[in-house]
Amino acid sequence: MNIRQAVKMAWKSIWGKKGRAVLTMLGIIIGIASVMTIVSAIMGFAEKTMEQFEAMGTNRIAVNVYNYVWTTDDKGNMVPAGKDYFPDIYKYCNGMKDLVAGVTPQAYCSATMVYGTTSSANMSYEWDEMGVNLISAPPSFYYGSDQYSACSNLKMAKGRDLSYLDIENYNQVVVLGHQAAKVFFGSANPVGQTVQLNNQNFEVIGVYASRLSEERASQSTLDNFVLIPYTARRILGGADDSDSTFIVVAKDAMKMDEIVTQLDGFLKGLLDQNTSDYRVQPESQNMDYVNEQMGLIGGVLGGVAAISLLVGGIGIMNIMLVTVTERTREIGIRRAIGAQKSSIVTQFLIEAAMLCGIGGIIGILIGTGGCLILGNILFSTTIYPSPPVTGAAFGLSVLLGLIFGCYPAIKAANLQPVEALRAE
Repeated sequence: MNIRQAVKMAWKSIWGKKGRAVLTMLGIIIGIASVMTIVSAIMGFAEKTMEQFEAMGTNRIAVNVYNYVWTTDDKGNMVPAGKDYFPDIYKYCNGMKDLVAGVTPQAYCSATMVYGTTSSANMSYEWDEMGVNLISAPPSFYYGSDQYSACSNLKMAKGRDLSYLDIENYNQVVVLGHQAAKVFFGSANPVGQTVQLNNQNFEVIGVYASRLSEERASQSTLDNFVLIPYTARRILGGADDSDSTFIVVAKDAMKMDEIVTQLDGFLKGLLDQNTSDYRVQPESQNMDYVNEQMGLIGGVLGGVAAISLLVGGIGIMNIMLVTVTERTREIGIRRAIGAQKSSIVTQFLIEAAMLCGIGGIIGILIGTGGCLILGNILFSTTIYPSPPVTGAAFGLSVLLGLIFGCYPAIKAANLQPVEALRAE
């Protein structure tokens, strides 16, 4: 018997018992569809996360200064007892102009912003009916330097950016992110308008352009922020963080290790080791951490899907054993007229592989549909399974058929012709 005849016989056997074949393939269908949907969802999430990192800018180095000793200022706010280290860090980094593109504090501010009847205190996170686009969300408030835009990959859309004089002269000015400007001013031009932060008047001097596409901007809070000169702390109060965070941006990714080494030596001599500590770390390590976590989650979810495939494979083996029993007399006749054991094994392996292959194709189609639906619901984008994932899914389904079809095929080939002919 050649391969072509074996394929025809296998198809005839499967088609002759369509209902049983479909029920047998269910485990494979569910397993393959689950694997494809899980992989595509993780790929979509990783892509969205990487887009956020890239939008913030590459070559960023996070400098964290931890203060162990705290005190209370004249307004009753808890503040670090140590000195403000940023002026020293700012001066040092600006002395490395050949290596450093910018440096800024990255500190959150507890503030309430009011313009007319619009107040951030009354805002909450509201999504559309699909749970994709943000209808409203309170902005984040950041203290930053005149180099904040260089450190955060921001470009001006209207007005001007913070300047060194704004910082030096304690000017009460703010720059709005793209989304924050839309929330408070709609389509009107905010530049030159006065807003209130904690009942203090601040002038809007500029608006940053969005770092995301228009479609993605409506799904993210990345551009929903208000930038305040870090010297305005004397008016608005300290930052929320228990540590001070600074961002340093390298001009060249190849020089990041050199910058980290120099900053490490500088901070070691600057800080009082009894009251403070520090960490200097490239933010690319956070991207690696996210990828590692996605890998772990994918492994766990993949293991769950693998159990479904295992159950499906056992179901294939079980039904193939039933098929061997049903066709015992046929096998005996073929052996009696000279059929080799290898041809019997080949016939049943092909039938098992076809059964799983068909289930795999159906699972791929369902999984592709699941990817499209999940991508639009979670990420508002179209996610297609990559060709390698699709090919691997089909190959896995066929491989399962071959593995779990081995025992029934060998059992069929080992039947004695005389005993097989006696079967009813």
